[in-house]
Amino acid sequence: MKSVSVLFFIFSAILLLGTFKYTLEIKRPGVYPPKQVLKKKAAALAGGGGICFLVAALLSYFL
Repeated sequence: MKSVSVLFFIFSAILLLGTFKYTLEIKRPGVYPPKQVLKKKAAALAGGGGICFLVAALLSYFL
């Protein structure tokens, strides 16, 4: 069960790094796709990363 927790921590790290990447792309001028699309992608990745982190923390705490 420890490996499942580590796997969720890895997923959350990857998703949060993607969020950071899209956030940096929002700051650049003249970026395609439009900034609204980038904000939606960043929000989706942040939400997924937060949920994965929460699941991983709960699994590592209780098991």
